[in-house]
Order: sequence, then structure tokens, then C-alpha cells
Amino acid sequence: MAVTAHDVAQVLPDIATLRDRCRALAMLDAIMSPEWAFRYYSFDSRWAPGEEMASMRNGSGDGYSIVFSPAGVFVRGFAHESPMSPARNGLLWPGLVDSVPEVFSAQVHEPAFTFKGVLEATVCLWRQPGDDRWQVGDIDLPGHGDSDGADRLFKVLIDSTPMGYQHFADDYYETSVDVEAVGEVLALRPLTDDLVHRLNPRATTNDLAEDLAEIGYPSPPRTRSDA
Repeated sequence: MAVTAHDVAQVLPDIATLRDRCRALAMLDAIMSPEWAFRYYSFDSRWAPGEEMASMRNGSGDGYSIVFSPAGVFVRGFAHESPMSPARNGLLWPGLVDSVPEVFSAQVHEPAFTFKGVLEATVCLWRQPGDDRWQVGDIDLPGHGDSDGADRLFKVLIDSTPMGYQHFADDYYETSVDVEAVGEVLALRPLTDDLVHRLNPRATTNDLAEDLAEIGYPSPPRTRSDA
């Protein structure tokens, strides 16, 4: 049975845990792919004043953005082949953003997420700091199956196990990935050259300095010689 936005809302973790998971996925991709253009997962801890953004893009027009702000978290997913895509008629699917709180208005109208003034979205979820669950609009999904694209968009994100990313990376990067090393990064263990080499023998922590800063990932432990 295909996953929809309603299912994603049921399994997404709390805000702090989601932020950690997003940073870890971005760090894993930074290690696996030195070239940013070929990465699926990214995290910008300096997206805007007081805001951070996690993102996924598959290179074929699908992706998501997750904006973390003092107002909470706004999640936008876009599957370009979905029957709910605004690219079909220039309109958002009924109910998709109608009940999004005003505090997320900036994200709904963010130029980076729109095309010709319309939000590129087939999935929207949100959660304010005081909420006890993730929220989704009152939507009648078209037909059956993966109608909003959530199944493909969020498959790795909603899998809290190291195997979720391992299976993705084995396929996308066409190399065997150390699942225990993946688990250490998902746990936000500070990077060491040994941990990095277990994922990509050609990468070092020095190579990843800019990515560490952009993602806001825990820095490697300082040694007496670093002082």
C-alpha cells in the first residue's frame, strides 16, 4: 500500500529528532558525493535569519524542502508526475494549503519554492512548537496508490533505521555502504577520518569542513595539537 502525506504525518518524529535526521542525511550525502550537484540530501543551517532548511532533490524534478523556524516546521514535497501537480493547470490541489497557519505564510509564498507564483507542491505538512502531532490539510486524494508522491519523496526520511539510507546509497551511488557507519552518522557521532573512510575511502574530514559548517553537524573532537 502506497504511503501518502497522511501516513507521513503519522510517522514523522518530533521537530528536534527530525532536524537531527535531516542533518545526518545531508552529512551522509556530503561524504558519499563530494560534488554537491549530485547529492540528494542537503541541509542549510544558514538558510535565512533564524531559519534552517533541509532539502531533497532527485534530479528529475521531484524533491522536498523542510524549513525549521521559530514558528515550527513547514514541509513541502513536490512530485512532478503526480495528478496533484500544479504544473497540470497552474493551481494547487484543493485543500493542500488552505488550513496552513498564517505563521507559515512566508514558506507558502517563498519564491524558491514557487513556479510562476504557484507553490510547487503535492504534499504539505506542518507542525508548530506546541503541537503534539504533524498536520495535513483536508484533502481528497485522487484515485489510488501514490497519488501525492509522498511514498517516493519521503521513503528514506521516514525510515529511522540505517538500512533505509544504506539501500538508497547502494542503489544511487552503486557501491556497498557500511551500514554500521551509516548508523553512527544518523546518531550524529562527531566525524573522524576513520568513520568517513568507512563510507568513502577517498574522503577526509578536512574535505568536509565547509559541509560540516553549512549543515551544522557536530565537529570532530579537538585534540591538544589543534589548540
